Parts: sequence; structure tokens; C-alpha cells
Amino acid sequence: MHTSSTAAAAAPTRTARIVSWSLRILAAAAFLAAGGAKLAGVPMMVQIFDHIGIGQWFRFVTGLVEVGGGIALLLPATAGLGGLLLAATMSVAVLVHLFVIGGSPVPALVLALITATIAWLHRAGMGRALGRIGVA
Repeated sequence: MHTSSTAAAAAPTRTARIVSWSLRILAAAAFLAAGGAKLAGVPMMVQIFDHIGIGQWFRFVTGLVEVGGGIALLLPATAGLGGLLLAATMSVAVLVHLFVIGGSPVPALVLALITATIAWLHRAGMGRALGRIGVA
């Protein structure tokens, strides 16, 4: 039996909603820009993926994941899954920076933390989103 206090406790606070939207907009802008640059073949992105050494197909896949994840962050029903997907992607990016291409892993680490936070804030909605697509 749900009481009004139980329902109120489960509802996100105004502050949590503001934090969520702020992080989602910031991360979505970053991923839409970075993913778009990868898909457009910006020379710096082509060079980075040449350095990784597994082919330009990986640039396209990464670009699609970033653009798709960025869009998912902006949709309340898929924000948690988008955050989870992008947090995993950025965790791999941190490892690639540390062990393959060099350079600072800090931007990828910051984006991993932001998107993991988004996933955590939307963890309750992830089960519903997975259920809608037939996974859960």
C-alpha cells in the first residue's frame, strides 16, 4: 500500500531534477559534438583513430554510440540507459588514453563520472525502459 509520504519520498526533488537536466544537457552537448565530429571525419578524429590502430570503422561506431547516447540523455525515458552506455564508452576511452594513444584521460574520466551520475539518478527508470524494449 502506498501512502502519500511513500510516493513523495520516491519522487525526485526539485534540486535532483535541476541537477539531472543540467548534467544531461551538458553531457548531451559534449557527446553530440564529439560524435558528430567523428561521423563527419574531422581530420583530428581520423588521426586519433588511425593511432588506435583498429580501423576507421571504430570511429564510425564510436560516433554513432556518442550521438545515440547524447540523444538518449535528452529523453527522460532513456536518460538512465544513455548515461550507462556513455559511462561505459568513456571508461573504455580512459583506458585507450592510458594504454594506447597517450594524452590526458581527464576529459574522458570527467564525462564518465557525469554520465555515471546521470545513470544513477535515473536508475529507477532503467528497468521500465528495458521493459519497453523487451529486455527486462
